Amino acid sequence: MDQFGIGQPVRRKEDVRLLTGRGQFTDDLVRDGMVHAAVLRSPHAHARILSIDVSAAKAAPGVVAVLTGHDAAADGLGLFPVLVEVPGVDGSPVWCPPRAILQTEAVRFVGDPVALVVAETRAQALDACELILVDYEMLPAVTDTAAALAPDAPVIWPERGSNLCVHWSSGREKEADGAFARADRSVSVRLVNNRVVGNPMEPRVALGEWDGTRFTLTSPTQGVVRVREGLAKHIFNVPLDQMRVVSPDVGGGFGLRGKLFPESAMVLWAAKRLGRPVKWLAGRTETFMCDPHGRDHVTEAEMAFDGNARILGMKVRTVAAMGAYLLDFGPRVPTVAGGRIQGTVYDMQAVNAQVRCVFTNTVPTDAYRGAGRPEVAYVIERLLDQGAVAFGLTREEIRARNYVRPEQIPYVNCAGNAIDSGAFLDTQRQALDLMGWDGFATRQAESRARGKLRGRGIGYFIEASGGQPAEWARVRITETGEALVHVGTFSHGQGHETAFAQVLHARLGIPFDKVRLVQGDSDVVPTGGGTGGSRSSQMGGVAVARASERVLEKARRIASERLEAAEADLEHGPEGFRIAGTDRRITWGELARGGSLDEALTYKRDTECNFPNGCHLAEVEVDPDTGEVAVVRYAAVDDVGVPLNPMLVHGQCHGGIVAGIGQAVLERTAYEGESGQFLSASFQDYALPRAGDVPELVVGLNVVPCPSNDLGVKGAGEGGACGAPPAIVGAVCDALGVSHVDMPLTPESVWRALRERSAA
Repeated sequence: MDQFGIGQPVRRKEDVRLLTGRGQFTDDLVRDGMVHAAVLRSPHAHARILSIDVSAAKAAPGVVAVLTGHDAAADGLGLFPVLVEVPGVDGSPVWCPPRAILQTEAVRFVGDPVALVVAETRAQALDACELILVDYEMLPAVTDTAAALAPDAPVIWPERGSNLCVHWSSGREKEADGAFARADRSVSVRLVNNRVVGNPMEPRVALGEWDGTRFTLTSPTQGVVRVREGLAKHIFNVPLDQMRVVSPDVGGGFGLRGKLFPESAMVLWAAKRLGRPVKWLAGRTETFMCDPHGRDHVTEAEMAFDGNARILGMKVRTVAAMGAYLLDFGPRVPTVAGGRIQGTVYDMQAVNAQVRCVFTNTVPTDAYRGAGRPEVAYVIERLLDQGAVAFGLTREEIRARNYVRPEQIPYVNCAGNAIDSGAFLDTQRQALDLMGWDGFATRQAESRARGKLRGRGIGYFIEASGGQPAEWARVRITETGEALVHVGTFSHGQGHETAFAQVLHARLGIPFDKVRLVQGDSDVVPTGGGTGGSRSSQMGGVAVARASERVLEKARRIASERLEAAEADLEHGPEGFRIAGTDRRITWGELARGGSLDEALTYKRDTECNFPNGCHLAEVEVDPDTGEVAVVRYAAVDDVGVPLNPMLVHGQCHGGIVAGIGQAVLERTAYEGESGQFLSASFQDYALPRAGDVPELVVGLNVVPCPSNDLGVKGAGEGGACGAPPAIVGAVCDALGVSHVDMPLTPESVWRALRERSAA
């Protein structure tokens, strides 16, 4: 089998460049005459701005400009948009507050931007920020998600009259009520899906330029096209051809990079005013305080069963924090996005989920790895664990009784989406074998002998992957025989340079090392959906495959003419075409002379999404004296369809699992209740998982091809973040003998759960 074709574990070609220090990131760039920006941010969670005095800052050494929201208004800058609509239960739309580039009347979270300072050096800009005098009138704040709709809660947007952004329902309320009315028994859980901070390795950075007629933004993104459109249409009100967005190498995304940020507009605005390039670089504290956060739900849920432990229905009531403002997709994440997979892999139709999206005096939330689907899976898996206890069944047995069966596929779920492939019980069986599930009792006894409690848990998930339903690709063969792959997705760590080269090599035969990915520049990638929602292989990969096939068809015609042979007699391979059985040939470079081998297309799929899924299993040890939790064993089997490159898929699975371990055990985002101060704005106070927190991750693949795209692929990047939290929380509850403990499973919370169990 060809070592560089589809399905082969090819090492990432980009890693040589990145690991030897030859990557190029935005902060590496230096422009002639470049100046540096710093943002003055609110120290208060909620306050009225009475006055802003920038005179001392303007006179500070090296300062070239100090700008406020009044300057932005005078220059006609627009408001930041919300790009989604979520229907309310009463037909009312999302209530969207206005968000200006800099605040002039009030601040609504710690870190809200108030002024921009531009100076010759970053240090001078930061020093000058401290000289700006802002007179604030303190206002009461609310940071507790569960309390945002309380009658006495401070109202963040008085013109709204409450902190409710939108109240959404998935429908089928009567069906759910009927299921509970006829149920043999039901179970319930109240849980918190904790707020997390994404923290890419590369902090956010933006470099703005103005050449007299055109803006250029260089910044890490997850796709340049949507950022370009947002800046041009909504902020600067200019034609698209007057806005260019470039993203060089990017150090991580996780959903957070795909937004339209105020700082990106600030550097462009300042660059036009000053006629000089302007760079802004976030400090790590700014990353914590100002990058969008994820999750932050408080949920009460119930599940109804018949006498055979088959699910009859489910009710879910969630309060989801939006933060002080709405970002691009904010209210869609806990509602429509998560709602697409309500029911996950289980045969349940009478489901009603209702979400109240609320404003709080916190950093806005938006898409973070999984974007609504991990939250849904967590609720369902926690309920099934309660159901297993209620019926005296094992956790694997209650799930086996409720999986959608192969003969039911395509299965239209309770949200109306057709799950077109999957073998859920088979995937669970493979995962149990991989884990050595039957050997748990021996391992538990060994842990007990060392004074530790051992438990195990299951987390099954399904994803709705795919994102936007169209993607653009262009394949061009150069006169040197190199293949240039232009694509509208964007690689920020996933390995697209390798995977797309495998796709093109499989179609054309051009050597793997002669394929080059072109991305991240709106001048050469004019359209495309970027990377998000695990869409790149199924959208970008298919677009590349189809563009490659067009190139192959054209190349075969040209070769036929130049070699004076019938097309059926031609063979193609790494060097080009030859007449079968002869030495008469023509190279790819020769065929490309005159620019004839250059094909672009937009691939549009017929389905909204596809459905990768997986069964994740965790074993934990708990120290009963301290409450410390260690994840000591982990196995997972994922169905991502046909893997383009198993090594890349395993890397994505591992990354998602580690993100899930972080949320389940370590990552605690804390606000002080009265003042609204952000208490976990550094790595001293917020624990990301390290190597010592992660056991050996044993990952297998159950290959169930997706029938709805040419390559048979499904998304692969977010499953671990869906499967790990319920598996780990379930394992800790199993070890403790309790029904539920909220994430993160800190030593204190686990210790308290142990003491409460002992007292009972």
